[in-house]
Amino acid sequence: TLLLIVHGLLAVVLLGGITHQAMSAAWPSRNKTGIFNSFRAVSGSAYTNANIVLYLATATLGGIIYPVYRVAVRTYLENARLNPAVGSFELKEQFIAVGLGMLPLYWLLWRRPPEAGARPARIAVTLMLAFIVWYGFLVGHVLNNIRGLFGL
Repeated sequence: TLLLIVHGLLAVVLLGGITHQAMSAAWPSRNKTGIFNSFRAVSGSAYTNANIVLYLATATLGGIIYPVYRVAVRTYLENARLNPAVGSFELKEQFIAVGLGMLPLYWLLWRRPPEAGARPARIAVTLMLAFIVWYGFLVGHVLNNIRGLFGL
């Protein structure tokens, strides 16, 4: 349970970092008046290394607690015929793996100021990673709630 809580907390911090960076890349703002403008006016490159470390830490911790899910929780979900829940987690696993493969490109695109042609790639890769993190967080949260609801 402790590892699951730490995994969730790391995921929340990663969610905040990647969301800030994605908004600053895709919809930048130079005006810092108001909460929404200041949210988008951050320096996106400042989040890169922290996001990579958080992604790796969260994925590693998820891999450590994965056998418990695979043996106890998934078996119950399959027996209860909650196939959408099982399938969404399977998709989450695939997305996380794709995200791990994208991290070197993500780092490369954010390590220096973007060239004229690299800005769209930076935005695309950051938005894809943001989607992966959001999807993984939401699916993990919902499955944890299902687990708690059925007393697993």
